[in-house]
Amino acid sequence: MTNKIYYNALLDFYSPLLTEKQQAICDEYFRNDNTLQEIADEENISRAAVGDMIKRCKDELDEYESKLNLYASYKKRLQIYDRIKSFKNKDINVLIDECLEIEE
Repeated sequence: MTNKIYYNALLDFYSPLLTEKQQAICDEYFRNDNTLQEIADEENISRAAVGDMIKRCKDELDEYESKLNLYASYKKRLQIYDRIKSFKNKDINVLIDECLEIEE
């Protein structure tokens, strides 16, 4: 399941770089947790074709992340925000909350 959570997060950053078909299939698989067969039935393609598409998408998402590191940077920023918030300064916490809103 953590694998799906990871790729779901990568989709948040990189889905615009995928084709519309790839986006649709990845959304069904990673975000809606549909099975390969359910997606195949919905798309009128074979289960193997869906599996191949998912594998290609995962490879592309991994490649994008290895080059751009958007998700890794995001996770580091969240950790830093948490550390700053632990200082319990109201003014700073308001600013951190604004930053967190932008991140989402």
